[in-house]
Amino acid sequence: MSKRVLIVDDAAFMRIKLKDILEKNGYEVAGEAQNGNEAVEKFKEVKPDIVTMDITMPEKDGVEALTEIKAIDKDAIVLMCSAMGQQTMVMDAIRAGATDFIVKPFDTERVIKALDKAIR
Repeated sequence: MSKRVLIVDDAAFMRIKLKDILEKNGYEVAGEAQNGNEAVEKFKEVKPDIVTMDITMPEKDGVEALTEIKAIDKDAIVLMCSAMGQQTMVMDAIRAGATDFIVKPFDTERVIKALDKAIR
């Protein structure tokens, strides 16, 4: 059975790129969200196995959304996505319960390795 992923990123092209990587590697995209508020609602709605969460987004950032998702499901697997230079926010995310992080721009091998490791 393929693992279901919720993709959260405010940039549509990043969601498309990640969706392409995931679907070509046996993952099912259960849903997409473009900000932290949508992420929390979609998480409740689709109950994904894994969430890929952008850190910097409008309305509610990834760390806030991560905290809310962890309050809903303490075992939720959330991989943070960050551009270089966001180390402080990545550390905040890890402290808030993120499983791992993926650096943008996305490298297919790194993305799949991180997801495979997270669901083990």
